[in-house]
Amino acid sequence: MADTPKLLAVGIVGYGHLGQHLVERIQREGKAAGLRLAFVWNRNTDKLRGSVPEEFILQQLSRFTERNVDLIVEVCHPQIVKEFGAQFLSRAHFMVGSPSALADPHLNQQLRQAAACHGRTLYVPSGALWGGQDIQRLNNNGTLSALFIRMSKHPSCFRLMGDLLSDWEEGEGRRVLFKGSVSELCTLAPNNVNTMAAAAIAASRLGFGGVTGEIVSDTELSQFHVVEVEVTGANGFFVKTVRRNPAQLGAVTGSATYNSFWSSLLCCEGHGGRVYLC
Repeated sequence: MADTPKLLAVGIVGYGHLGQHLVERIQREGKAAGLRLAFVWNRNTDKLRGSVPEEFILQQLSRFTERNVDLIVEVCHPQIVKEFGAQFLSRAHFMVGSPSALADPHLNQQLRQAAACHGRTLYVPSGALWGGQDIQRLNNNGTLSALFIRMSKHPSCFRLMGDLLSDWEEGEGRRVLFKGSVSELCTLAPNNVNTMAAAAIAASRLGFGGVTGEIVSDTELSQFHVVEVEVTGANGFFVKTVRRNPAQLGAVTGSATYNSFWSSLLCCEGHGGRVYLC
């Protein structure tokens, strides 16, 4: 009798819309995909009851070490990456759903070192980034010279620090909120620019400080988020992509990104000791 294949044990940290999607799919499709649920944590555990079996609810995140887990997926907030990222990597592979946290050079280096030290992988999901692997190839062969990303959304879809967008009105149209380094944008809009952060990780030679990002408020975008990526390489090479991601008003994450995260999750095995864009 053949041995039963081992299922990858997955812990989900965060139970917002994206966390709920991943938990539901693991419960529904996990066995066929080679996955099983190890635990689910949310700051408010009451939100889990009735949806997540009690045996999988993790009351205190610091006690994740008590669970048999192969991969931890963070889908809640950059602060969790800062507080627990290195600990996660000491016990499991780690998929960071808030890669804007890695704009902090100290944390970035700390997590890279933890991955190398423990032979684990720091997975960075592509999310809404189109062509991330191609950007990474150009970067790795030394021919990537510039990278620009513009994210345009309805103003209700932004979660910004400060009062940069507090005065928006319906019908005002298009307004450029900020243009500058992705490093600056990750501080200004940590929940909105994870796509840009993933691009900065793919373009590691340019880094967060060398990749340029722009965020645009547009009241005409009531059904989509728009992500434009401009890649400049050697000898006149240039590519521009435009991605329209269906999204409801007020949604931080576009609907196509949910399936993208699931696809990324299915890639998370066998890349130990490094950072891997998935």
